[in-house]
Amino acid sequence: MGNKSILIFGVGPLQKSLIDRCKARGLFTIGIDPDKNSVCKNLVDAFEVVDGQDFEGTTKVVNKYKVNGIITAGTDKPLVMMARVAQAMQLPFFSVDTAKFSTDKFLMKQRFKECRIPCANGILIENQKEDLYNLKIEYPVILKPRDNSGSRGVIYCNGFYVLQQAVSETFQYTKKNSILIEEFIKGKEYSVEAIHYNGESHIIQITEKITSKPPYNVELGHLQPAELSINCKSKIEELVRNIAHALGFENCPSHTEIKINSKGITVIETSPRLGGDFITSTLVPLSTGINMEDLLIDISLGEKLPSGYYLPKFNKCSGIMYFKLPEGKIANILNLDGINIIDGIRTFSFDLTIGDTINRITNSSNRYGYAIFQSNSRDELIESMENCNIILQNNIRVV
Repeated sequence: MGNKSILIFGVGPLQKSLIDRCKARGLFTIGIDPDKNSVCKNLVDAFEVVDGQDFEGTTKVVNKYKVNGIITAGTDKPLVMMARVAQAMQLPFFSVDTAKFSTDKFLMKQRFKECRIPCANGILIENQKEDLYNLKIEYPVILKPRDNSGSRGVIYCNGFYVLQQAVSETFQYTKKNSILIEEFIKGKEYSVEAIHYNGESHIIQITEKITSKPPYNVELGHLQPAELSINCKSKIEELVRNIAHALGFENCPSHTEIKINSKGITVIETSPRLGGDFITSTLVPLSTGINMEDLLIDISLGEKLPSGYYLPKFNKCSGIMYFKLPEGKIANILNLDGINIIDGIRTFSFDLTIGDTINRITNSSNRYGYAIFQSNSRDELIESMENCNIILQNNIRVV
């Protein structure tokens, strides 16, 4: 089995990079997932089908393989279970309370307000038949599930009738009996990738986001580093420390989404996990030389992080663009090879072929292709992304 074993919660594409890093470290990897057909199940040394709410089944796996640490990436769903298991088995992790605050957007908002952390105001809609006329709100607003991620069920509503139609859609993406209606905060979107360890919080990178137009707020691109002033970065650092104190972030990374406008910085939400969308697995190493997955593996195994772990090894620019093509059926695909020779290209993936339908992108799970770049400057990065988009638009015919 090797010297140490690590239990990975989720064995899907969001966890692939983390599995690879664990394997590269010589760890014996155990993956658990409720889906017996998880796409990465053959990458781990042992795979067990365990329901996401099965505490006894999970602890049996921990005992069976003498697990030394537990870990996940890109998902909030197993965090409460992981915290419970870690507490019972005395493994490094954050508290159960932290997990509960972090996986319920309404509880998180309440905690933010108690600790005077700037966030959007929000109220609950208890059921689909609630009298929406009597809600005391100002439009526009954002509807979102309390317990989901990846923009699933997140809908922008600029008036009552849009809200009325959107409520039932958002309820499809929650297991709770209520959803959150939140004031819409104007401004540019960013995410903050940080590590919380030994009582300290350090920002590793700040990511600038490109999102789709309303009503669906889907992330279509990420740029690193974000173009922000030194003063603004300093305020974000202080904010992240306050969030860590409010929610009890310790022995974990965090992925915090914020908006910035003329009034200041507003926290949209946060989670004590690695960011998805290749942000921490790929973009952060390309822009800083820091591998946050390796840091998380060390923390999960109770190993000491090296001094200065948060200091960049170099300063480059990196980015990902998710493809956005006209809706319809693909009639023809010409030559896309030009994408592979664009300056700075690192990865290119397109999931569709002739005859496939290009759907409307409503959340992160129905995007259909991406390209990742690394460059020496922001201007070079943006130019490479634009060249990629030109090739796509000129070589894919949609009817």
